[in-house]
Amino acid sequence: MTENQTVLVTGGNRGIGKAIATEFKNAGYNVAITYRSGDTPKDFFAVKADVTDAASIDAAFKEVETEFGPIGIVIANAGITKDTLLMRMSEDDFTSVIDTNLTGAFRVAQRATKGMLKNKRGRIIFISSVSGLYGNPGQVNYSASKAGLVGMARSITRELGSRNITANVIAPGFIKTDMTDALTDELKKQYTDVIPARRFAEPKEIADVALFLASEGAGYISGAVIPVDGGLGMGH
Repeated sequence: MTENQTVLVTGGNRGIGKAIATEFKNAGYNVAITYRSGDTPKDFFAVKADVTDAASIDAAFKEVETEFGPIGIVIANAGITKDTLLMRMSEDDFTSVIDTNLTGAFRVAQRATKGMLKNKRGRIIFISSVSGLYGNPGQVNYSASKAGLVGMARSITRELGSRNITANVIAPGFIKTDMTDALTDELKKQYTDVIPARRFAEPKEIADVALFLASEGAGYISGAVIPVDGGLGMGH
C-alpha cells in the first residue's frame, strides 16, 4: 500500500459499498464514503453527495481532499434499481437508472482523474453486475447501465493507461445483502440452483477483489472485467 493512500467509495454506507470501505480501512487506507440517504457508519469519514449532480460530487471531493489530501483510489459503487418489464418501463425508469449508475460513475471518474493526473497514479474501480454482462428480465435499464461501465473503463484505459492510471470493472453476481435477505426461500433456491458455486457471495468477497485491483500488484491490469459470481455468467 502507498503510504497514506486515500480511498473514496461512493454509496459506501451499506451493502457492498460498506464492505469495500471496511476492507480498505482494515488494510490501513484513509477511507471516505459518500451517501445519499440513510444512516452513515460512524467508523468512516462520510460525505453526503448525489452522483446525479456534478456540483455535489465536486463538493464531496473537495471535502475529502481537505481531510485526507489527494484521492488515489475511487470505487464507483453508488447505484439504484427500478426493475420492471420492458413493456411497462417508463422513460423515467430508464433514464433515472442510467443517470445514477452510468452517468453518475462518469461524473465521479472525471472528477477523480484531476488529482490522479497530478499525482501520476490512480485506480478507478467500477462496480458493475453480472446482469450487465448476462442480461436479466425486468432489468433493461439496470443491465444497460452496468454494461456501459465496461466501455467506460476500457476507454479510460486507452486514454490514461500511460499515466499510471488504471480503470477496471468488478461484476458481482448474487451477494448476501439486505436486498437478497428479503427474498423468499423459494426464490433463493431458484437462484442458487443456477449458480455453479451453489451459494450467494459474502460482500467481503467483492471487497477482496477491489483491494487487489487498487494495489501495486495490479498495476498492469486495466480495462479488465472481473466477474465475482460463482460462475453464473461465465463466458459473458
